[in-house]
Order: sequence, then C-alpha cells, then structure tokens
Amino acid sequence: MPYVNIKITEGATVEEKALLIKGVTDLLVEVLDKDPALTHVIIDDVALTDWGVGGRSTAEIRKS
Repeated sequence: MPYVNIKITEGATVEEKALLIKGVTDLLVEVLDKDPALTHVIIDDVALTDWGVGGRSTAEIRKS
C-alpha cells in the first residue's frame, strides 16, 4: 500500500490537487505496478508563514 504525502504552500485549486493525486497514482502504477485502489495520496496545504527557505518565510519571500 503506497502512501505519498505532498506538502505545498496553500493556493492550489481543487482541480490542481485532483491532477496531482491522479498523476502520482498513475506514476506508481506505471513504475512500480502498484494497485491504484490501495494507493494513498495526501496533500497538506502549508500556510505561507509556516514554510521557510533561507531563513525567511515564504510569505516574506513572495512580498519581495
């Protein structure tokens, strides 16, 4: 049973998330011959203020 956890900053649409789930599931089927019915894909939306790169929050980086 594959379990994939995708973490992204908030802002993706429902349609974009559906494409990610389908794409990851299809890739696991194609590459590892996994059963899509047993493949779990979880998408975590992370607030821009809770994601940092280079000592700065993503919210800060996007403002500049």
